[in-house]
Amino acid sequence: MSRILLTGSNGQLGWELRRSLAGHHDIIATDRNSLDLADADALRRAVRDIRPDLLINAAAYTDVEKAESEPAQAHAINNAAPGILAEEAHRLGAAMVHYSTGYVFDGDQSAPYAEGDTPNPQSVYGASKLAGELAVRAVGGQHLILRTNWVYGAHGDNFVKTVLRLAQERDELRIVADQFGAPTWARDLAQATSAILDVWQRKNFDATLSGVYHLTAAGRVNWYDYAKEIMRLARDAGITPAHPDIRAISASEYPGAAKRPANSLLANDKARQVFDVALPEWQASLAECMNELR
Repeated sequence: MSRILLTGSNGQLGWELRRSLAGHHDIIATDRNSLDLADADALRRAVRDIRPDLLINAAAYTDVEKAESEPAQAHAINNAAPGILAEEAHRLGAAMVHYSTGYVFDGDQSAPYAEGDTPNPQSVYGASKLAGELAVRAVGGQHLILRTNWVYGAHGDNFVKTVLRLAQERDELRIVADQFGAPTWARDLAQATSAILDVWQRKNFDATLSGVYHLTAAGRVNWYDYAKEIMRLARDAGITPAHPDIRAISASEYPGAAKRPANSLLANDKARQVFDVALPEWQASLAECMNELR
């Protein structure tokens, strides 16, 4: 049984990771109240005191819009903290799993992005996440960087819950229709992480497997059609009686500070080939999550 230090345990992914890994590992879970990722000294003390076999960093600054006005905070959490955690893990001979995002790409190509494609982030959030990846990779050692996108779940704040809330408050929802991705259920992501760790642990955390892997749901959708599917499932599940009009708009009509990629799709072939792991189609998982919300 591995000893795991899990950061961000109360976030939507961290919460699901605790469920997926419980019983198989000794988990020391921390959140923003017990461990401030912007405090470098506190991070180093925590890792040195706990002495984990594996460190899973599920904590992040995820507010894409707010990051534009808080770049220092975004970089402290998404860039500096992962680098410190990687250094301390490497010093102990521990392995590390870190999560990143498809927002490290500019979204200009039409095909899904593979791990070897050149990053070109267009926002402070994307830039801070890419810098965090580079910091982890620069340390070396045993590490996996799992890029994902459009994460949602029954726990935490996300697009699904925002749509359901706004449906109660407004007669019309204006949703961007020219940005594409694959909505990824946090539970699927956590279970896939657990499966990957089982394989990696059987191989003694082989450092030759270290690197970047893409891990998102199968399929493709834009925000507009995603919102329509959320409302269809919500009505079928009896979650909300509201029936707002959902109107498609372009990204240029959305009053956001951050530029988001038009194409956030990631190719998941490498994770499938190396770890025999693939996530379900986004529609099936969304239906499961909506039933849980009900």
